[in-house]
Amino acid sequence: MAATAPPADPPDSSPAATAASSPQRPSPEELVARAVAPVKPAFLRPPPVRDAPKEEGKANGAAGGAVVAEKKSKRQLKRERKQEQKSSSHLCIEVGKSGNVSSCKYGDSCRFSHDIDAYLAQKPADLEGMCPFTTLDQLCPYGLTCRFLGTHKDIHAASGNLSEKHEINALNKDIQKLLWKNKYKFPKASAQIKLLGLKEVIKSKPNAANDDKKVNHDNLAENGDEKTESLCNPPVNVECDSTLCEELDRSEGEPLIDNSIPCVEPRPTKKSKVESDEIDKHGAGTLNTKEESEDPNLSNGLEVPSNNASSCRTDLITTPRLREKKIIDFREKLYLAPLTTVGNLPFRRLCKTLGADITCGEMAMCTNLLQGQASEWALLRRHSSEDLFGVQICGAYPDTVARTVELVDNICSVDFIDINMGCPIDIVVNKGAGSSLLTKPMRIKNIVQAASTVTEKPLTVKVRTAFFEGRNRADSIVSDIYDWGASAITVHGRSRQQRYSKLADWDYIYQCAQKAPDQLHVIGNGDVFSFTDWNKHVSGCSKISTCMIARGALIKPWIFTEIKEQRHWDITSGERFNILKDFVSFGLEHWGSDSKGVETTRYFLLEWLSYTCRYIPVGLLDVIPQRMNWRPPSYCGRDDLETLMASDSAADWIRISEMLLGKVPEGFTFTPKHKSNAYDRAENG
Repeated sequence: MAATAPPADPPDSSPAATAASSPQRPSPEELVARAVAPVKPAFLRPPPVRDAPKEEGKANGAAGGAVVAEKKSKRQLKRERKQEQKSSSHLCIEVGKSGNVSSCKYGDSCRFSHDIDAYLAQKPADLEGMCPFTTLDQLCPYGLTCRFLGTHKDIHAASGNLSEKHEINALNKDIQKLLWKNKYKFPKASAQIKLLGLKEVIKSKPNAANDDKKVNHDNLAENGDEKTESLCNPPVNVECDSTLCEELDRSEGEPLIDNSIPCVEPRPTKKSKVESDEIDKHGAGTLNTKEESEDPNLSNGLEVPSNNASSCRTDLITTPRLREKKIIDFREKLYLAPLTTVGNLPFRRLCKTLGADITCGEMAMCTNLLQGQASEWALLRRHSSEDLFGVQICGAYPDTVARTVELVDNICSVDFIDINMGCPIDIVVNKGAGSSLLTKPMRIKNIVQAASTVTEKPLTVKVRTAFFEGRNRADSIVSDIYDWGASAITVHGRSRQQRYSKLADWDYIYQCAQKAPDQLHVIGNGDVFSFTDWNKHVSGCSKISTCMIARGALIKPWIFTEIKEQRHWDITSGERFNILKDFVSFGLEHWGSDSKGVETTRYFLLEWLSYTCRYIPVGLLDVIPQRMNWRPPSYCGRDDLETLMASDSAADWIRISEMLLGKVPEGFTFTPKHKSNAYDRAENG
């Protein structure tokens, strides 16, 4: 009889054996060293399995084949657009406001529908909640088109009884038309460009308000990157500065609006200093012989004290502070950085409720502002709650920036104007603006000098450490920029090449601050994500006035509350959801409560959610506070809503938006506009 083998021993399932067989989990300190967020083991979960994204163009194709959209002519697209406007889904704005068909002054010739019954029959169901205007005891300006129509107290109220707007800095239509027609003068900027000895790019006859002018088309710049907009004068009273140019007082009686089209000469190529001086001595009088023959002392309607540009430049440098500036004390104030796309008015308004002291509008391009583009001017809007507010502009040349500063100073209500010289975006850098200026220190000097003397408001500048990594040069600018006319400088502790990867170099920011004169405010920027970070950087150098908070406010806008209350706020998912509700309410009030306004609010909410998902609740961490460069592992929250808010999936962000703004339209998709390189692979191993 064959012997049977003894039965195998059952596997040891004791806890000790299980712990020995499973891989050892890294300690919190090891995870922090690898820039991985040390989430408590009880909240960790396997990464969710998601379907692979479909290839572009194959979503609707049969058997995976691509679908080629039919190409339509411009005439056909225009015809379809008119038919769509005439459909019942596009109700006339005036009819929608008043609920009265006879309120439209165009009558039957109106491009939009006047059929109220047909519009209401196809209009989507009302959203849950109250109309934001009704909540404020105001009459809704959107009337029948409001998505909260059922909550209106009086939907047929006349639009003339609407409550006052709480937003300012809207572009006046008359001024916009002047900008469109290139009939907007800049007397202060033109005089300052002359004083600096820079090339005059706008040449116009001073006494030809009633004459037809000929345009020298050969002098029009064709290069879009170097084209300077020749704009003429605002219909506002310009307060002349006698210390800048005493002859400005003599021109007060001249009409500010010129009926001519000024001629624009191409921007000159770079010349050496010796060559420039030769031109100043021998060639300055030959640039415009026809115009100067009428009055050799006038240029663009302004008289300058001398034809020798170099002497004007000497006078300016010897007296750099030509006018008394209003002073803003930035010290230890909580400064919300200007944030492209997400730093819109509703978000800034939300941050004000959470403790921000200083707010700044999104970066606006000078050329677009000078051309009167409504979308660019919308970036300068200011809410009444923003008690200390600035605007940020970006330009490549001294004349463009100076004219923009004068334009903003005349039209807008702002407390300071910031010039962006650190933007790393390719489309900005390729035009010679943003961080590209860090390679041209003399142009920085000319821009600051030209812009600072055309406004009495404080002028601030934002820079990065350098253009190329390892070639820092911001410290060479800090020591002189106050003499050029800046009141404050913000130093972002990264180079343009780094973008947003790796940690900010605060040691170099301190080095820059040490070289700054006592009168100059130095503001540090980079990786401020908790009140301990803010305390450390403000106390790390006595010459640091304050810290600018950028991505930290995007990820957790309650950082301002944490700093003021000096605590790590373990905020609940319900409290976070209430903050989202406030943003949506502010957004509907700003962009509108009709269908278009609802979808615009949804878009900017989704853009913001693409940042907030990176927040890890304090109660889930083994080590606090969270650092900006920590890569979060897959984890679940303390409730379903907290888990949903931690998702990095756009589908989950859309679910959150539907909880606040109802179902998305059919075929809706979303891809974040900004994909910030927040986690660097080389740094994290």
